[in-house]
Amino acid sequence: MTLPDSYPAQHWRVAWVGLDMLEIAGLLTSAVLLRRGDHRAPLASIATAVLLLVDAWFDVMTAGRDVVFSLVLACTLELPLAALCAVVALRPLVVVSARAAAARRGAVHV
Repeated sequence: MTLPDSYPAQHWRVAWVGLDMLEIAGLLTSAVLLRRGDHRAPLASIATAVLLLVDAWFDVMTAGRDVVFSLVLACTLELPLAALCAVVALRPLVVVSARAAAARRGAVHV
């Protein structure tokens, strides 16, 4: 019913390195798909944004005495990259919405 205050984690470093590798893979995949104009780029970008947000959250929450370093890293790297990925992911929606609004305005004037 309750969680322990502390728990000895197995393979701690492997877990964090794995998460960092997933973030790198997501960033590279997003960049390649975006450069190619692939319609899947927003999917890769939003997945990468989520990974970066999760990484920032768990870095800060598990930091202990290194919380200042974790906050600096989150605020200067992980959160700005997550925001950039979110912008990349949402940009096609904004374009489609703008086109739809323009089409509606054009249909009203006809």
